[in-house]
Amino acid sequence: DIPSHLDDLPPTMLKKDYANLPIMNRVDDVVKRVLSLEMASQKERLKVKKQQLVEKVRRSPNDNGSFEPLSLPFTVAILTAKIRTLEEHLQRHPKDKSNRRLMLMDLDRRRKMLGYLRRVNYSTFEKTCQELDIQYSPPQPYSRHVTKRWLVKKALCIKVFQEKQKLKAAVRLKQRRERQARARAARE
Repeated sequence: DIPSHLDDLPPTMLKKDYANLPIMNRVDDVVKRVLSLEMASQKERLKVKKQQLVEKVRRSPNDNGSFEPLSLPFTVAILTAKIRTLEEHLQRHPKDKSNRRLMLMDLDRRRKMLGYLRRVNYSTFEKTCQELDIQYSPPQPYSRHVTKRWLVKKALCIKVFQEKQKLKAAVRLKQRRERQARARAARE
């Protein structure tokens, strides 16, 4: 049974180590199945999924993501592969809190990277989201729930601040007059 996000991987797709061996054409179907991604470990599946997603965002065969703004799509692709693998795991094991936490941390990292990419290079952002099938929604601006208690507290704080400014103004005025008096005395 292949997880949902690996549906685009053919079940008979052999692991990378065995794919190019000439003997694989003559091997029995049972052996091919054992050496296929269907029977591969989670780590091997993740590696193949990362490779596929990075290929989707690669602009040319020589593109390795060496420059900072250009490497973000690669990092987003790798995080997307991790997130999808963790989602599959959590569907099978819903009480696994540590992996849920890891997935949420990766989601947050990916959201921040996509936000940065969106500000810096919008066309690359759009292409990356489209290729990786990601729905990005910008974070909502922070808004405080206004209550009567909060309004009263704010009004009190403003009043205290204004009184403090008046006291400071009086002290500054007194200090300025003293300086002016000393300056007059020094001139005479």
